[in-house]
Amino acid sequence: MIYTQSNSIDSNFDLIIPFKKGLVNQDQIVKLTGITNPVFDGDFGEIKLLYGPESRRIYLLGLGESKDENQSIQAFRKVVSKTRKHWSEKIQIDCSHLNDTQIVQAVTGIEMARYHIGAFKSEVKEDTENEILFCAASDLSAPIHEGKLIGETINRIKSLVDAPSNQKTPEYLAKWSEKSAQDSDYQCKIWDKEALDAEGFGAVLAVGKGSIHPPYLIQVSHLPKKGEAIDIGLAGKGITFDTGGLSIKAAQNLHYMKSDMGGAAVVLGVVELAARLKLNVNIVGVVAAAENAVDANSFRPGDVINSYSGKTIEIIDTDAEGRLVLADALNYIIKKHNPEQIIDLATLTGSVVRTLGYSAAGMFTKNLEIAGKLSDIGQMVHERVWPLPLYDDFESDLKSDIADIKNFSSKPIAGGIVAAKFLESFTEEHKKWVHLDIAGMAFGDSEYANMKCASGYGIRLMLEYIKSLQ
Repeated sequence: MIYTQSNSIDSNFDLIIPFKKGLVNQDQIVKLTGITNPVFDGDFGEIKLLYGPESRRIYLLGLGESKDENQSIQAFRKVVSKTRKHWSEKIQIDCSHLNDTQIVQAVTGIEMARYHIGAFKSEVKEDTENEILFCAASDLSAPIHEGKLIGETINRIKSLVDAPSNQKTPEYLAKWSEKSAQDSDYQCKIWDKEALDAEGFGAVLAVGKGSIHPPYLIQVSHLPKKGEAIDIGLAGKGITFDTGGLSIKAAQNLHYMKSDMGGAAVVLGVVELAARLKLNVNIVGVVAAAENAVDANSFRPGDVINSYSGKTIEIIDTDAEGRLVLADALNYIIKKHNPEQIIDLATLTGSVVRTLGYSAAGMFTKNLEIAGKLSDIGQMVHERVWPLPLYDDFESDLKSDIADIKNFSSKPIAGGIVAAKFLESFTEEHKKWVHLDIAGMAFGDSEYANMKCASGYGIRLMLEYIKSLQ
């Protein structure tokens, strides 16, 4: 989209007017259309089409009540998705009722409406450029710029998550990261299979053994404060397809396992976004990318594998592979970069989905200050997190007779908590570590697709948290 700004509304072009419920300006509507008291209340997501002079289209958009403010993105995404086919080259948005935060949300929503899930269809429609004219007296260039970059980044990570796994291999993620770093001026370092072996990333290598596509470790760094400590480390689970390994999954919904790198996508996307926004925060992100496939070389239940930490791991379930690659990523980032705080993101367990459904990610940490901050930000951007315990009671579920730790409990309870406890044992007792299990949030049903697809969850949550560290 092309975004411009004007101090006044042009009567020659179509117009979108957003109103909160209870604050619908009837005088303004009458002035623009001549219509008195149209049936429009401003309910969230409500769209009313009116016609002004010379058949100019005027769309009234409902932003709902105060409780709906954190979802304005979805309202703007909806109005663009449903009405854009009727637009001319230029359309205006009346911003007299919007603050800067809502401008960011509006532009983000407009950009998200451009996302095209059918990238692999034989005939792909080219996206047309429309000029969006923001009508306001104050300068909106900063929030418009930020919203555009956020929306573009969300679309890019959604494209990654939705891509089929025969295209989106671990090597593909590595090359994507290298190009992104080059284009957006940040640093990228890649470990291939040989380098992983040389440096002792035993858990990543074990998970990737059964695939024709070798595993990779990807490090992306945005370091504007030269020579200073790392403010935050991010680790992402990058399983590009998960069969479950020899502990194979059922066929039902197996095709959706292309999304098992949702955490990695957030890490790659938010580091790119931080660089593009030039945030003054030192960030290192590490993605452990592998495909968990079935083959004669696959690791087996009962195997004992090594890890970057030096701890040995007894494999009980090869479908508990995400925590293995994350264990290596977490331990590496802590030992090599010693970040002030560290957050990992992973589509890790079905257990957290059964616990929280599709409303919030599971948040595991013993740091109450960070937990509170993430909870507040999650509410603010409507990418919610909910705290779950890391009680020491669950440590016994991971005791192994023949290795330092086992990767799975086998009990039909508290699966998300036990997975988090497993990860905790590789964090070197870091006092500011947070694990986010985003299994229920990264991928799901959408009114904009026929099947489950990527949501873009996590980018805004992590962006606002990182901005708070400046």
